[in-house]
Amino acid sequence: MEDKNTLRRFYSHIRENIPDRSGRDRLIVRNILELKKFSEADTVLLYASFRSEPDTAELTRILLKSGIRPAFPKCFENSDMKFFHICSPDDLVPGKFGISEPSESCREAVYTDRTVCIVPGLAFTELGGRLGHGGGFYDRFLQKNSGIFTIAPVYEALIAQELPLLEHDIKMDMIVTEERKVSCDEQ
Repeated sequence: MEDKNTLRRFYSHIRENIPDRSGRDRLIVRNILELKKFSEADTVLLYASFRSEPDTAELTRILLKSGIRPAFPKCFENSDMKFFHICSPDDLVPGKFGISEPSESCREAVYTDRTVCIVPGLAFTELGGRLGHGGGFYDRFLQKNSGIFTIAPVYEALIAQELPLLEHDIKMDMIVTEERKVSCDEQ
C-alpha cells in the first residue's frame, strides 16, 4: 500500500477532475437529508468547503432555514479544533489554512448524543476508513467527543478498497456519495 502523502496527491487529482461536481453535490445533500440520524440531529457540525471538497453551502442554508444553527470548526495553535455556531453564512471569515471559519462573535457549540458531524476527507473506504489532509484535527476532535455520529460526504470515485489507517485514525459511521448511503457499522 502506498504512503499517505502519495495517496493524498492521487485522490486530490481525481477529485479535482470529477465532472459536474455541483450536480453530484446536490445528490449528496439529498442523500444526507434522507438520513434519520441527520433529521433527528440537534446540532450539525459542518465544514466550510475548500477547493474541490463536496460543497456544504446548501446544507448550511437548509439547516439555517429549519432553525438548526450549524457549527463550523476553528483550528487553534495547540492543534485543537472547536466548533462554533453561525447565524448566517456571513459569520464565516477567512481563517487558518485559507479555510473559512466562524468569526470571533460566534458561540461555541455544545455536543449531545444527537450531534452529527459532517467530516471532510480525500478518500474513504466502505468500512469507514478515512484519508484526510494530514493535520489530524478531526481525528483528535472525534477522539475527545466519541459519541458524535459521523457522516462523510464523498464522491463515489473516491471510495477506496483500502487505505493505510493508523490506530488513532477515527472511522466514520456513515459514508454518503451521490449514488448511495453506506452504514459503516453494518459492514
